[in-house]
Amino acid sequence: MSSAATDFGTGVLSRAAALVHTLLTVEALFLAAASPGLVGLLFLGPDPANLPLAALCLLPLGPAASAALYALRHRSRDLTELHPARVYGRGWRLNAVPALKLWAPLLAWLTVIAFTLTHFTATGLPRWWAVLLGLIGVTSLLWGAHALLLTSLFTFRARDTARLAAYFLLRHGRASLAAASLLVLATGLTVLLTEALPALLAAPLLLSLLHAGRPVIAEAQEDFTS
Repeated sequence: MSSAATDFGTGVLSRAAALVHTLLTVEALFLAAASPGLVGLLFLGPDPANLPLAALCLLPLGPAASAALYALRHRSRDLTELHPARVYGRGWRLNAVPALKLWAPLLAWLTVIAFTLTHFTATGLPRWWAVLLGLIGVTSLLWGAHALLLTSLFTFRARDTARLAAYFLLRHGRASLAAASLLVLATGLTVLLTEALPALLAAPLLLSLLHAGRPVIAEAQEDFTS
């Protein structure tokens, strides 16, 4: 067998093609899995009273993102061994319920914060409370990023995942800062362009989160798994 035949599917161009194919497939499956909630969001106006309904529509995004992280983590670099749809389906089956156990409470908590901020003048609280609530909301989102990463790749109990996510939030400041940068990017895309753009770029954004979370993944695998 010739060297060219042996190396087929493992060269630079083949790996690039494999990555593009995986990203496109995972993106399509993410949108399909999240579509019930995304369609619901289209019918909601910007009224703050719709915040609970918006949170309900966002529920499918947790399992969809978790399955995407699983598929991207276990993707093949070999063009001849690509099965991203199969891996995504496996990730969804394994992680849908564990992801919801963390995603649903996080959404509820963020909804309370957002509702309070949109009705802040009625609370009579000093303005610094609004700043504090905003910081708590951002910190909760960063915690959620770590929790989503951990629950997508490991089989910890929900309360253990929650504790580890809080631990890694301070333990790996660079990973948290990278997650914050992705959050700023997604917010900027939403505000400056369209709300749909972060969803349409979910696969590359989640791949970036996976890359940024490598220290978290490595330590969790080395110190907290047998």
